[in-house]
Amino acid sequence: MIDLHTHTFFSDGELVPAELVRRAAVAGYQALAMTDHADRTNTQWLLANIVDVVDELGAANGMQILAGVELTHVPPATIADVAKLARDCGAELVVVHGETIVEPVMPGTNLAAIQAGVDVLAHPGLISADEVRLAAEKGVYLELTTRKGHSLTNGHVAKLALEYGASLVINNDAHAPGDLVSEELGRKIAYGAGLSEEQYLQARRNSAELVARIKGDK
Repeated sequence: MIDLHTHTFFSDGELVPAELVRRAAVAGYQALAMTDHADRTNTQWLLANIVDVVDELGAANGMQILAGVELTHVPPATIADVAKLARDCGAELVVVHGETIVEPVMPGTNLAAIQAGVDVLAHPGLISADEVRLAAEKGVYLELTTRKGHSLTNGHVAKLALEYGASLVINNDAHAPGDLVSEELGRKIAYGAGLSEEQYLQARRNSAELVARIKGDK
């Protein structure tokens, strides 16, 4: 299993990075991205604290660990600039907190994130067909999430992604140990969103291919 969207106590997660990685390893995960909530004010600070330790933590636990951020409630007009800042500071993965229906995310966030070419658009809510088409064109992965609340629109996201050829990944948005769901539960959540077994497996392959590409580019 792979989780490309997690949080540590550097934002609103419960665990220090080392414990998050260790618990994921014991739960059977092969790869994990640490993507704490970030905007322009803390991006550099966050990455300075994790970029130099991810490979060490990964090696110690037999996993691949990615240093990333989740740009959260960043005004759409500045998403591209903050995404570039994150990459310049060493982010291997840039996730954007999409327009989930359970938070007051600014309209236009989904589109701005896709236009900026971020890696993953998290819980994109009632994303439009045109935005999904653009995500497919630009290679931006759309997230199906196991997290309560944000997962309410998984079916909508999955339906449009499958229709227009956008790539899906399945993430936990983990904040606590119990959020690192099992393979069995992840599969059931994917089924609940309307994915077939093969489509579920493809989403898992998408995550693995993204990790391999990022680590291969280093």
